[in-house]
Amino acid sequence: MATEREARLVAIETKLSYHEDTVLALNRVVSQQQKQIDQPKATVRLLVERNRQMSAAAEAASPTADY
Repeated sequence: MATEREARLVAIETKLSYHEDTVLALNRVVSQQQKQIDQPKATVRLLVERNRQMSAAAEAASPTADY
């Protein structure tokens, strides 16, 4: 009976170890994907800000008609 319990415990510990490895691997993948998402988002923010600056500069440089 003790050996049966020991065998079950070893099986459970083995499964737990595999699950821990899987979680760590998935965490690495998610972290990498987040970096891949963050990079284009930062680029878009920069481009939006530059567009606003250019639009503001163009509006300031264009003559306004006083009618």
